[in-house]
Amino acid sequence: MLADIGMVGLAVMGSNLVKNMLSKGFTVAVYNREPEMTEKFLKENEGKKVIGTQNYEELVKSIAKPRKIMMMIRAGKPVDEVIEQLVPYLEAGDIIIDGGNSHYPDTMRRTAYLESKGFRYIGTGVSGGEEGALKGPSLMPGGSPSAWEAVRPVFQSICAHVDGNPCCEWVGENGAGHFVKMVHNGIEYGDMQLISECYQLMRDCLGLSDGEMSGIFKRWNKTELDSYLIEITGNILAKADEDGMPLVEKILDTAGQKGTGKWTGISSLEEGVPLTLICEAVHARCLSSMKEERVRASKVYARKITPFEGDREAFLEDLRKALYCAKIVSYAQGYTLMRSAAKSYGWNLNYGGIALMWRGGCIIRSRFLGKIKEAFVRDPALENLLLDPYFKSTVEEGIASWRKVVSSAVLCGVPVPAMSSALEYFDGYTTERLPANLLQAQRDYFGAHTYERVDAPRGKFFHTNWTGEGGDIASTTYEV
Repeated sequence: MLADIGMVGLAVMGSNLVKNMLSKGFTVAVYNREPEMTEKFLKENEGKKVIGTQNYEELVKSIAKPRKIMMMIRAGKPVDEVIEQLVPYLEAGDIIIDGGNSHYPDTMRRTAYLESKGFRYIGTGVSGGEEGALKGPSLMPGGSPSAWEAVRPVFQSICAHVDGNPCCEWVGENGAGHFVKMVHNGIEYGDMQLISECYQLMRDCLGLSDGEMSGIFKRWNKTELDSYLIEITGNILAKADEDGMPLVEKILDTAGQKGTGKWTGISSLEEGVPLTLICEAVHARCLSSMKEERVRASKVYARKITPFEGDREAFLEDLRKALYCAKIVSYAQGYTLMRSAAKSYGWNLNYGGIALMWRGGCIIRSRFLGKIKEAFVRDPALENLLLDPYFKSTVEEGIASWRKVVSSAVLCGVPVPAMSSALEYFDGYTTERLPANLLQAQRDYFGAHTYERVDAPRGKFFHTNWTGEGGDIASTTYEV
């Protein structure tokens, strides 16, 4: 008996994906560098169509051709090491799949390398965590296009399904799959930060209890905010510790991160795309990690929160609308980044299809994603989600509430970096004339960097001798 697919790595994600594959009738060959983990997995799944192997040669020989070998291991150097150990046993047309959170430039490099040797490579985003891996994740594969038909039956069987549609489709060449997963994770950072800011406003400005906040999030989950993250927030706030007190209030306020949010921010700078909300979400986690320093600073300033005075129910409705508007901006920025990268790397991304892939199985799954799909059905060349009729009407209906919430947060003294940066982006994006004319004048004044004029054709640059002491020589115009 030969396996349909192989798996390298039997930690939580790898083992759950294998269990998922086994439940769908596939035969899977498994390998882990710690033999005891392989033996443990075999015992737990005795009687199922799983083949245990002790080395890479045995793993490769256990799989039907063209061989499909998936890695669920730590990103970075370990991926390159495993690839090099597999290559000597592979034959032309065999496929290596990286399901970890690899940085997309690494996936581009690995795809080119393996294709040069006659092999094929797929870098796929896998979202949904432990539960998703077992019951149906969102999968975002990219890499060698010819490999897709070989892996499609497995991937579309094990992924989540929404309304009968698989949350897995081919994304694009080389690093496209991991790029889309990176943006997904960046949006996840933004969603979590926005929800956390709402929580802090309810707690510190309104003085609500965790039980009251739990009820609010559960109500919100029955509106257009219906999503996995809103759902679990309601559950988290309702969870009591052993002493009956809210567990969340006993958790240290320092957030961790694994790098994908940072990568998304760096990519936005490289592409010249404003990703303000996601970057603020990353910075908020960095600031949270400075716990001891923040404690010292809080004693220096002894700053007090000013409680909200007014209609609490009205404010909560404003907050719900503000959260939804800010969420729209988060996705608008993420999609703008994907569009820019697609142009840079020659990817033909299906933006509506990406929204469908995110509708089930993944951490950011929500009703909202269906609206994004509809937007790209209406206009496949949509420049920005904010220009779609549905999102335009939604923001126009919620903008007054959004401004009230951000203003109230400032007056109360509660930081809302993600929600406020989203509003600043919206105001900047919808402002016909920004003060960059003065900025360009400053650059030309001190560095002779030149400027364009409103009464001249675009692309024609001018330089002014502002002091009468400079010359007429201008700096070369270039883009960083």
